Amino acid sequence: MSVVSVGTCNMDFIFRVPRFVEPDSEMNIEDLNVIPGGSAFNFAVWISHLGFKAGVVSSVGRDFYGDMITSLLESRGIDTSCISMQAEKTGMAFISVDDTGRRSIYSYMGANATLEIGETESEYIMAADAVHLSGCYLEVASAVSGIRNVSFSPGTLLASYGIERLSGVLERTSIIFLNDDELEMLTGSGRSGIERLLEAGVGNVVVTHGPRGASFFSEDHSETLEIEAEDALDTTGAGDAFAAGFMSMWLRGSEPAECLRNGHRVARRVISRIGAF
Repeated sequence: MSVVSVGTCNMDFIFRVPRFVEPDSEMNIEDLNVIPGGSAFNFAVWISHLGFKAGVVSSVGRDFYGDMITSLLESRGIDTSCISMQAEKTGMAFISVDDTGRRSIYSYMGANATLEIGETESEYIMAADAVHLSGCYLEVASAVSGIRNVSFSPGTLLASYGIERLSGVLERTSIIFLNDDELEMLTGSGRSGIERLLEAGVGNVVVTHGPRGASFFSEDHSETLEIEAEDALDTTGAGDAFAAGFMSMWLRGSEPAECLRNGHRVARRVISRIGAF
């Protein structure tokens, strides 16, 4: 079964710091890691690791980092034929992580901002068994969802647009992945926001609760996975890993409870180390 991941590919610069800096202050970095990342990259790596044929639709720069990203994906058997190489620099994320695992992120979209869904990308997306959409602009989300139904991780960028502006995407979304903050941002509320998403045409809603677990909602079923809180070394990419873990079971026909458990199992592997894979 083939899965295509559409969205961002970045180089992540991850700084380990004792605490976040105040304005006009300086702090030594305790550790620095430079690792490929981005939502589409992270999801593709994990869904491939979990036994699916994976491909990526994204844009990177015609530079050292762009070559590193595509080479790493190819080394893991992930198809990169729909990753376009652009004159703009490869996208970057500068991520500071404190002693509790919390993050502060500065993103440079770079080549990611040039991603367009043309005829080649459309045919590639249509040929896949499933498509996951994450970390992209509204124009890309609208173009992809206009081709076929998707699983969708809007992140804070697209969640901030609200239900009305995303209505065309949501009505073609089979599963949406949100954390509690994104749910509030997208719908303006908590549990009633889930009902609004289902009314907007979303088939299934998955909400992650950080260290407390995750929940699943559909028109006729709900399920909650409660877990004991664990110390996190770095939460970068945990949401992407959770989505991949969930989808790897969902696409095999598993029940929502098992999908939630597997999402958590995969996310646990991410938070125990630096970087998303």
